[in-house]
Amino acid sequence: MAYTCELGSGQRLYLENVGEQTAVTLASGSAGQQQQSGSQFPTGTWTAPPELFRTQQGVVIQLTTAQGTHHLQLQGNQLGVMSQSPALGNAQQMQMSSGVAMPGNAMPPMQPMGATQPMPPMSPMQPMEPMQPMQPMQPMKMGNMEMNANPMQMRMGNMAMQMGNAASSSAASSNTASSGAASPGKAKFCSQCGTAVQPSDRFCANCGHQLNG
Repeated sequence: MAYTCELGSGQRLYLENVGEQTAVTLASGSAGQQQQSGSQFPTGTWTAPPELFRTQQGVVIQLTTAQGTHHLQLQGNQLGVMSQSPALGNAQQMQMSSGVAMPGNAMPPMQPMGATQPMPPMSPMQPMEPMQPMQPMQPMKMGNMEMNANPMQMRMGNMAMQMGNAASSSAASSNTASSGAASPGKAKFCSQCGTAVQPSDRFCANCGHQLNG
């Protein structure tokens, strides 16, 4: 059971004996914007109702307990224990009311959380498909330019360029030389400038390069 007293100027004091402790709560402000602060003091069990006195220094709380009489002083919003018993002969005793409930400032208890459902097992990852081998590059043609990747050949108009196996090229040249003449219908080009030449020509008509065969 708690006791309360109106202090004026929107302030209200609450007192309650909790075991060996005295709980003091000071509430101030209007109903819509109320502020409160609380403290506890080891005073022992009350043997009589608390008494409040208004003095020139503030409000004095007198507590009669099994361990003796204790005095608390309230000045503004500051509350503390008095080291000496004050003179209360000329003090004004204040009216207190009993049977009230201490103002609650604690948050409501949290509701227990429901049981967490176990996560379903994850399915194993599928192995990655092997990469397909790269397809050989097809010959490219753009206007009068032709390019082949295997072997590397590029031809533009009358100019031709080839980068391939030297042994294969030598073998091809040897085979051509042994045959005595180029195959009928196969065009021949100067290896120096790429100008088309006849199989019977020994020198390029464009650059004068000596032709093989």
